[in-house]
Amino acid sequence: MGVKAGEGDKADILDAPPSSDWLTGPLPIPDNGRMTNKIVIERLEFQGRCGVTPEERRRPQPLAVDLELDCAGPAVPSDDITDTIDYARVAERVVELGAKEECALLETFAEKLLTVLFTEFPVERAGIWLRKLAPPLTQMAGSVGIKVERARLAHHAPSSDQPPSRFVVQQLHRLPKGRVLDVACGSGRHALYLAGHGFDVEAIDRDAESLASLAATAKQRHLQNLRVKQVDLERTTDERPEFPANTYDAVVVCFYLHRPLFPWLIEALKPNGVLLYETFTIDNYFRYRHPRRWEFCLAHNELLRLTSALRVLSYDEGEHEAGQGREPAFTAQLIAQKPGPVGQLHESP
Repeated sequence: MGVKAGEGDKADILDAPPSSDWLTGPLPIPDNGRMTNKIVIERLEFQGRCGVTPEERRRPQPLAVDLELDCAGPAVPSDDITDTIDYARVAERVVELGAKEECALLETFAEKLLTVLFTEFPVERAGIWLRKLAPPLTQMAGSVGIKVERARLAHHAPSSDQPPSRFVVQQLHRLPKGRVLDVACGSGRHALYLAGHGFDVEAIDRDAESLASLAATAKQRHLQNLRVKQVDLERTTDERPEFPANTYDAVVVCFYLHRPLFPWLIEALKPNGVLLYETFTIDNYFRYRHPRRWEFCLAHNELLRLTSALRVLSYDEGEHEAGQGREPAFTAQLIAQKPGPVGQLHESP
């Protein structure tokens, strides 16, 4: 059975509702502890168009921003850039945004900046001091600006900017850098997020319109490391060329379930490759009647059984915060690794 959250039915209805023996008890496998790190970027200067009057917006003026960014770091100190926030990439995105946007108010630009930070980086809380270095006021010798502090959970991004799931952001450090397959990518929120962090992303889905929109967004953001391909993931076939064996460093599947694909997902991983998977459990159907049909939900511990050939790095079933003002949902969250040659098994920090 297969379903993408929020989409129509994609499979035949089963004959009977789930029985009690089908619903076994949950088996939480807690993740390792995480520490909070604070990244500080002081006085990042760039040229931006921000002003109440058209005259002030007509030509770029010097702006500056100080950033304090909280992120969850590994419990054990790491020397890997993927375990923290890449401040060079943050600086690059701030300058890109400043060159592109034209705003009447600094508050508007700050909101756009917060959306970029929470959407593209593993930032849990952000503090911003944004200011004009040469305000058009003859009596002022210093700068003028605003200060904003915001937690990820309190930030409401515009509907056009779909943020990645909280689970993907939290587990980014576990994905080996390299080639990633985003299965049933939909609007491409995870493909864009991963490509923005330097992964070589292939995004597949059956919806041609969504893929065209994703390709256009990737081009606009200059993400040449993101490619799209239209694939009917639920066709009846013995051949699956979209899942070449031992090819991907990571496979990502979020809020999509088609059980026959699991052997192919595992086969497509390189040795030591990582599968990231999250979708609804049957508890979400019983509590919220979503998805519309119960067979599109995982039974308790079913995800562990479907991926028993992999080594579990982190697993949890339960009610999870979705973030970005969305309602919590009952999901199963899995990070698992394909075994490599004896003596070469590797876990990302």
